[in-house]
Amino acid sequence: MEENSKKDHRALLNQGEEDELEVFGYRDHNVRKALCLVASVLTCGGLLLVFYWRPQWRVWANCIPCPLQEADTVLLRTTDEFQIYMRKKVFCLYLSTLKFPVSKKWEESLVADCQSVINQALIKPELKLRCIHVQKIRYVWNNLEKRFQKVGLLEDSNSCSDIHQTFGLGLTSEEQEVRRLVCGPNAIEVEIQPIWKLLVKQVLNPFYVFQAFTLTLWLSQGYIEYSVAIIILTVISIVLSVYDLRQQSVKLHNLVEDHNKVQVTIIVKDKGLEELESRLLVPGDILILPGKFSLPCDAVLIDGSCVVNEGMLTGESIPVTKTPLPQLENSMPWKCHSLEDYRKHVLFCGTEVIQVKPSGQGPVRAVVLRTGYNTAKGDLVRSILYPRPLNFKLYSDAFKFMVFLACLGVMGFFYALGVYMYHGVPPKDTVTMALILLTTTVPPVLPAALTIGNVYAQKRLKKKKIFCISPQRINMCGQINLMCFDKTGTLTEDGLDLWGTVPTADNCFQEAHSFASGQAVPWGPLCAAMASCHSLILLNGTIQGDPLDLKMFEGTAWKMEDCNVDSCKFGMSNIIKPGTKASKSPVEAIITLRQFPFSSSLQRMSVIAQLAGENHFHVYMKGAPEMVARFCRSETVPKNFPQELRSYTVQGFRVIALAHKTLKMENLSEVEHLAREKVESELTFLGLLIMENRLKKETKPVLKELSEARIRTVMITGDNLQTAITVAKNSEMIPPGSQVIIVEANEPEEFVPASVTWQLVENQETGPGKKETYMHTGNSSTPRGERGSCYHFAMSGKSYQVIFQHFNSLLPKILVNGTVFARMSPGQKSSLIEEFQKLNYYVGMCGDGANDCGALKVAHAGISLSEQEASVASPFTSKTTNIQCVPHLIREGRAALVSSFGVFKYLTMYGIIQFISALLLYWQLQLFGNYQYLMQDVAITLMVCLTMSSTHAYPKLAPYRPAGQLLSPPLLLSIFLNSCFSCIVQISAFLCVKQQPWYCEVYQYSECFLANQSNFSTNGSLERNWTGNATLIPGSSLSFETTTLWPITTINYITVAFIFSKGKPFRKPIYTNYIFSFLLLAALGLTIFILFSDFQVIYRGMELIPTITSWRVLILVVALTQFCVAFFVEDAILQNHELWLLIKREFGFYSKSQYRTWQKKLAEDSTWPPINRTDYSGDGKNGFYINGGYESHEQIPKRKLKLGGQPTEQHFWARL
Repeated sequence: MEENSKKDHRALLNQGEEDELEVFGYRDHNVRKALCLVASVLTCGGLLLVFYWRPQWRVWANCIPCPLQEADTVLLRTTDEFQIYMRKKVFCLYLSTLKFPVSKKWEESLVADCQSVINQALIKPELKLRCIHVQKIRYVWNNLEKRFQKVGLLEDSNSCSDIHQTFGLGLTSEEQEVRRLVCGPNAIEVEIQPIWKLLVKQVLNPFYVFQAFTLTLWLSQGYIEYSVAIIILTVISIVLSVYDLRQQSVKLHNLVEDHNKVQVTIIVKDKGLEELESRLLVPGDILILPGKFSLPCDAVLIDGSCVVNEGMLTGESIPVTKTPLPQLENSMPWKCHSLEDYRKHVLFCGTEVIQVKPSGQGPVRAVVLRTGYNTAKGDLVRSILYPRPLNFKLYSDAFKFMVFLACLGVMGFFYALGVYMYHGVPPKDTVTMALILLTTTVPPVLPAALTIGNVYAQKRLKKKKIFCISPQRINMCGQINLMCFDKTGTLTEDGLDLWGTVPTADNCFQEAHSFASGQAVPWGPLCAAMASCHSLILLNGTIQGDPLDLKMFEGTAWKMEDCNVDSCKFGMSNIIKPGTKASKSPVEAIITLRQFPFSSSLQRMSVIAQLAGENHFHVYMKGAPEMVARFCRSETVPKNFPQELRSYTVQGFRVIALAHKTLKMENLSEVEHLAREKVESELTFLGLLIMENRLKKETKPVLKELSEARIRTVMITGDNLQTAITVAKNSEMIPPGSQVIIVEANEPEEFVPASVTWQLVENQETGPGKKETYMHTGNSSTPRGERGSCYHFAMSGKSYQVIFQHFNSLLPKILVNGTVFARMSPGQKSSLIEEFQKLNYYVGMCGDGANDCGALKVAHAGISLSEQEASVASPFTSKTTNIQCVPHLIREGRAALVSSFGVFKYLTMYGIIQFISALLLYWQLQLFGNYQYLMQDVAITLMVCLTMSSTHAYPKLAPYRPAGQLLSPPLLLSIFLNSCFSCIVQISAFLCVKQQPWYCEVYQYSECFLANQSNFSTNGSLERNWTGNATLIPGSSLSFETTTLWPITTINYITVAFIFSKGKPFRKPIYTNYIFSFLLLAALGLTIFILFSDFQVIYRGMELIPTITSWRVLILVVALTQFCVAFFVEDAILQNHELWLLIKREFGFYSKSQYRTWQKKLAEDSTWPPINRTDYSGDGKNGFYINGGYESHEQIPKRKLKLGGQPTEQHFWARL
């Protein structure tokens, strides 16, 4: 029973998906709630504040666990490493609120779709549904499956016939009302957060609460000036943060606002057409597509065809043809009805319909599939509102440091209590002084100081036309050591130039036709295929579509005409006719009747066309040569096909293959219902189309710069493997003289297990005008930066998929030297980046937005070269469409990271220096004066924090990265040694001044002191008592000790600021930061002036006592000596990269990063890399195993990441 209860108490939300959550059921408990209320009153709201920071504590304190079925409150927890909690209230929806009466008929089946979760969620006899709202998505409790499920979408289990039969005629008005109540409005609403709410969220940050306590304490003790300065700075910081959040909120609101105001026409069952607002749409509605139209929901096309611009999703403004979902009589889920990509039937929310073609049976119709935040656009907006958390070491280490400083403060608190109680000081003054020492160690300026570096970096990036929506990621860019690039449009030019065609005849390749001659392709099946097999459309008299299709079509010199209504029997018919410059053709026109669109997973497209004057039909196919050859009759494919293909791909050409067959049927209706599998079979191979894809002029220099900086570069492309290898060699991503090993893996067959073949590429460069290079086999695994015997793996997406599934333990060995990944689908790109991250690489991804959106989001730093709406989810967007933005971003990331470390070290030392001096002065119940603190806190520390990070990035990338964590030996030693130097100097000065012949304990011998210093005012720090002795007022500041320690600590603040502002190799020299340098020099000059001046007004104001000149000189010499020692230790030892490398080698310290461990293992393995051999999967042999978690042929499953180093990005509205 107890086990069942525990099981009922917990469930999974979105199981197996990226946003998987654990959900726990709780029920309110009145006694507990009453006790929490009393405790909140007694703690003056302190308990409520703790509950605000820790929602799980609130639930545990107020509620008791119960089965989810009975819960009125649920606690949600992310299943990743962060274990973030959320609290949600369960609410009920009552059918009794509907306009129509709910009869018994409705109780049986509430909606027509029997598989709908709505039917299974209904609770009888109350006729209600229990719901929760999580991150903009509504979930209802499924009574049968005992879990919460999403509503606002049609179930994926529906078959093609289910969709056509159940929803083909539209929904009844009653069912629409039920669905509207349960699913909610079809709206992507981004609330513009009220300013007061943003302010409250900012102010209730734990650090600001501590800061408020600190400032209140200081103000109560009369330390007004600095407190006011911090308050002003904090207010400015909060106002700027609120303004920034508000602007983002407004921007996002404006981005989606129009989506909610579209007027649509739907079909209502038994009523006909009805016009309504798009926010009233529900899943299952029949949507009429009138023509040019912005889609307000996701819908599946069931009748007619259309062309849409999916730039919002893919980042490419290329028209995409959508075809209707076939009416197949089988029970398979509609998404799996064929090998084709189901997306070719789906119209996605936010995309633009630019052309519709009715089938002749009425208007173009689509069934609403998903509404609101369940849609593609809704998912994009949710990814911005709730970004994937990444854990960067800097922030977790900063928290640990804060805890350490707070612990120091607590020790100081008890020390102060002991000292003051020993001297018999009143309890009120004792507690106050102890609290002041408690707040000394944690600088209140810390949050502003840590974010200011990112603000400066963001501004510098903006000047270079790089825009950032996630400032916390800038620091992470400083740690990037692996950069992934898309090829087409990123490394190479967007456009393709036609080079020539290589036709086939009699099972042999013929002489190539060159386009350089200016002549069009001669007429023949190859010309017909080039003229008809494409997805181009005619829009307002202009041919639009994929650049590759456009170039291919232009090479034929034919022209396109839009069909008239009579000739459009069905689908997207186009009429293509010879142009004036076209080769002489016996055919007057080609009519494309049916299209099977291209998809990156299928790597091909085909069309059914009819030549004018003929009664039969033709099939034309184009696509990846390896793929097209599979669908051709073997006798039509030239025997030297692999060699011919390779001869072009190794020269970097983009190669497309074309094929053809004649359909033996004359009836149009037969053609309409042909399955793609039947059409794409028994084809005749026609030849190859050769296109040039030139490198961008910036590519080679940038890759060279990254290589010199020892940043690995990897290509992830959808193009041909040989083409990708050649581009990698031409761009020197693969250095000259390196070995290239192609890894080819094959799926298991009936009696043969999965296999992986390792093939060394020899005589790689065989193109015209290129020298032949023979590459020798070697076993060395040298770092990327070193030329010579290094090797590089190259593989296709298919091989990656097989290795992921059957040779998973082999994957890390390949990835540490994998450079080229070709024919990769969008899902495989994202998966590959996640695998790199698991090896502890900090991965950057640069792409043009097309098919890269997922990878850009997954990477530590995604840089989109597209300004399309899809790139909104990418952390960085560059307006310069080349990869020059990459080194800019890494340089700024490194500078920002080093600045953050410098500021953090400085503020830590500031707290420690102040803490040491306070401990010494507390020993005799003293403290620095207000103006002494003001000089240190405002004139030095505040100014340093505001200007220290404005030093620009060094123009050249260093061949190593800055430290990525605060808890590293150099940094810890730096703080420890500087703390020791400060401690030794301050204690020595404190004890030494007491030994001087002129020393006088001012608070004990005030009469003597006042008689000798008649012109000096003590500002009432000393009072006479009736016995003639002086009585100390706790907190007094006038003494020789304060006069000695103040200039030493002040100069120490200035010198550590200088020491921690290191320039080269990650930042420009300190003198280039003019404001910072001027402020340091001014502060040092002012301190020395105060030290040596004999002006009464200055000494009276600063609460100092004049001393002999030799003592002042000694103070200055000691302070400068401390600076020289600290500077030498920091610069010559702690920041000496070569010295640390030597120490690591001598003592055998190695990086704990997974990729370093693998590199070391493989370098020692004499059998690695394998050359010209084949390995087979088995039951654990060779360390291989079968991965049972593999899901499908098209999608690589997302596995949970256990990453050790990446930044916690907060909720969109709560970011600082």
